[in-house]
Amino acid sequence: MAENENGAAETQAQAPQVKMNVLAQFIRDMSFENILAQKGAAGNGQPDVQVQVNLDAKKRSTEHQYEVAIKLNIVSKNKEDDSEMFIFELEYAGVFHIEGVPDDQMHPFLLIECPRMLFPFLRRIVSDITRDGGFPPLNLDNIDFMALYRSEIARRAAEQQPAVTN
Repeated sequence: MAENENGAAETQAQAPQVKMNVLAQFIRDMSFENILAQKGAAGNGQPDVQVQVNLDAKKRSTEHQYEVAIKLNIVSKNKEDDSEMFIFELEYAGVFHIEGVPDDQMHPFLLIECPRMLFPFLRRIVSDITRDGGFPPLNLDNIDFMALYRSEIARRAAEQQPAVTN
């Protein structure tokens, strides 16, 4: 029994310690267009909100630093007549210092864990801007970044396969 406990302790000591610090967070680009106000229309309809999410990550010139961006494209349409109510585009980024993540795990780490750290701040911005833009605050549902990552990997794998001809 003592050997197993010691062996387990040695294995844990050999595993690299993951260190992640958020060095900065910022809005890279933002656009909110209140289409109802531009048309002079009242916003009485039921909104149908569609949210598209894209992620981007890149290595910075400083060692162990990475920049991760979440890009949102939000369109709200009136359910009754399909007319647009507002369009909101937001690119929110963070600069991360990351150490101890194996190279083969860095890509998923950057596109899953880093966006999870940024998401609560992005959610608050979306809520504030939609409210300040004349609409009820839009509270985004949680985004499953792991599922998003897996679906993107599957989509890319499908594109890589040659077309089958009959």
